[in-house]
Amino acid sequence: MNAHPHHNEAQSSADDTAPLEAVTGTVESIVFRNDETGYTVCSVKTHGGGVRQRDTVVTIVGSCAAVWEGEELHAEGQWIRHPSHGQQFQAKTITCITPTSTEGLRRYLASGMIKGIGPKFAQRIVDRFGERTLDVIDKESGRLREVEGIGEGRRKLIKESWTEQRGVREIMIFLQSHGIGTAKASRIYRQYGADAIAVVKRNPYRLCEDVWGIGFKTADGIALSVGIPHDSEVRARAGLIYTLQTEADEGHCFTIESDLLLHAQELLGITVEILGDALAKEFEKGTLAKEDSRIYLRDLFRAETRVATILRRLLDAPQPFAPIDAARAIPWAESKMGLNLAPLQREALRNAVTSKVSIITGGPGVGKTTIIRALTEIFGARKLDIRLAAPTGRAAKRMSEATGREAQTIHRLLKFNPNIGGFEFNLDNPMSGDCFILDETSMIDIRLMDQFLQALPDSVTLVMVGDTDQLPSVGPGNVLRDLIASGAIPCCRLDTIFRQDTSGLIVRNAHHVNRGEPLETRAGDSDFYFVETGEPDKIIARTVDLMTQRIPSKFKLNPLADVQVLTPMRRNLLGTENLNDVIQAALNPSGPSLVRGCTHFRVNDRVMQLRNNYDKEVFNGDIGFIKQVDEEDRALVVLFDGKPVRYAQSELDELVLAYACSIHKSQGSEYPAVIVLLHTQHYKLLQRNLLYTAITRGKRLVLVVGSSRAVHIAIQANQVRERRTSLRERLHVPLAKGSHSTTGK
Repeated sequence: MNAHPHHNEAQSSADDTAPLEAVTGTVESIVFRNDETGYTVCSVKTHGGGVRQRDTVVTIVGSCAAVWEGEELHAEGQWIRHPSHGQQFQAKTITCITPTSTEGLRRYLASGMIKGIGPKFAQRIVDRFGERTLDVIDKESGRLREVEGIGEGRRKLIKESWTEQRGVREIMIFLQSHGIGTAKASRIYRQYGADAIAVVKRNPYRLCEDVWGIGFKTADGIALSVGIPHDSEVRARAGLIYTLQTEADEGHCFTIESDLLLHAQELLGITVEILGDALAKEFEKGTLAKEDSRIYLRDLFRAETRVATILRRLLDAPQPFAPIDAARAIPWAESKMGLNLAPLQREALRNAVTSKVSIITGGPGVGKTTIIRALTEIFGARKLDIRLAAPTGRAAKRMSEATGREAQTIHRLLKFNPNIGGFEFNLDNPMSGDCFILDETSMIDIRLMDQFLQALPDSVTLVMVGDTDQLPSVGPGNVLRDLIASGAIPCCRLDTIFRQDTSGLIVRNAHHVNRGEPLETRAGDSDFYFVETGEPDKIIARTVDLMTQRIPSKFKLNPLADVQVLTPMRRNLLGTENLNDVIQAALNPSGPSLVRGCTHFRVNDRVMQLRNNYDKEVFNGDIGFIKQVDEEDRALVVLFDGKPVRYAQSELDELVLAYACSIHKSQGSEYPAVIVLLHTQHYKLLQRNLLYTAITRGKRLVLVVGSSRAVHIAIQANQVRERRTSLRERLHVPLAKGSHSTTGK
């Protein structure tokens, strides 16, 4: 939710024709702050201007670059009467002035603006230095060690944070008029330092590439406002890149040239001639690649061509160990594991032990994990070096539990090194290992598959396991489907369901959905329930009741750790943002917290990482639990699979609450219980593979809550949107010698 529940940003407006008044005072408290927009509600003790007497506490609402408790504030605007909250001062402009009084300084430092200073140290520092406090921090920071409890480490942290805050404040003042809030301004400062304003003025479009979370439209708004011409070459080139990146976000590896120019023209309002010239410049620069009429971002072109080249090379390379006799090895594995494999399972195992590269696919409960276990037994008996990997931490953990061997995420397997800005294992430094088994391959996009394959020596045996009926990867490409469709790699599709018992409906219903059949329910105890609920507000109330009362009582599951709510969308009443606020209020409503925008992060909250952070070794989609909130230092510690990771206040934009998450984000994860919300409000996203993916996330319990009409729509909608890729063709037939290809420098 973007507005504070008690102060809606759009609720009241002042009369634009009325004369402006002024209010000056000291900020007593920040009632609400949206770091993305700068919209602020604060209580101010007045010194004069627009009020009848001094020392009156008033509410001021408006946008400002940054504001902290204890600061002096000068606002110009008009008095209004809010329908719910009475008289407020609606500010057109807000100017903040550094405090000079000792009380103002204490509140200012205690507000959390400077890392390393909370209420306790703020009091000690001001007691020691009085009105000279800020001069000491700025020019004589070594003297901070005169304060009890401040050593060299904290002194350095305070000084660095103070310097950053001063730089950020200057940048915020410049950027605020261009619609950039506190969080993004801080990231811009961290990227460019003191040169930030100069960089932004010279070429705002650099922000799209260099600063996480800033897109083309934000950069374009800045560019036009600082005087970059509407039809300039730099804007045309940036618009073309943005159009291709948007297509990549939709899963496409390339765009047809005529479509690219048309879409860019619609976006920018620039003539095709100017765009054509800009496109030629991008080819010269090497940012884009052209192959016939297909236009690629250069990295996607290289990734797609390399994946095909490396896989063909792996298929053709000799195996370094003596051939495995499948006729003897498979019965041996069956005997060791104490089971009899079905014919298709034996075929899958035969492919895997006799082929350099093979694929095993199929839905839930068909024995894919059993094949992985059998493979590790057979390869292990040969004393071969076996590596197990998956795209997500939870999927890797499941591999470890099933096989008794170490499994890693692909990112950790490849060892990202922040000092070199890349993976340690790559084309020039391949990994060691004889056999690599890759699970949840349907989640892997073309870029990650490229990085993984580059790090493999030609001698390895590679087995890829995955379910092509799940949602495709979040990133561009359709790797597993393309590999199977090419016919170049031996593949076995398992279709016999083994993982079920007399009461088990999760697996059965996953296959019902996949075949376009209605859900199956039964009276009495089960692992699958459909809860017919019509209106969105009733769906939310039912979900909270299930999490807080019914599931813990009947199934003895911990709602904080074991129950995951899944929904198709991020926004609207049944989107993740609103659901997380509601569920947090029910399950974890109080305690020490750090606040970002409208979100309070508290101990025990379930959170999700939103981007790959290689320095922290935490990746997009990773789920963790907050174990410590340090209000003094404005930081928190999150446990990801038992590993503590520290986040400063300025890094909280990388986290969101994760009591509810999107079905897309749940890929590769498995939870003891899931509550799947489906309503016609989600109409545009209702698809068979969406519901199938959601159901297959539940291990012990699945509850579908919503309307039967929405469930019916999802089951019947099987028009899977095709992604534009060329991997299938590249694997099937090498590129013709006469094919026109331009890759740039």
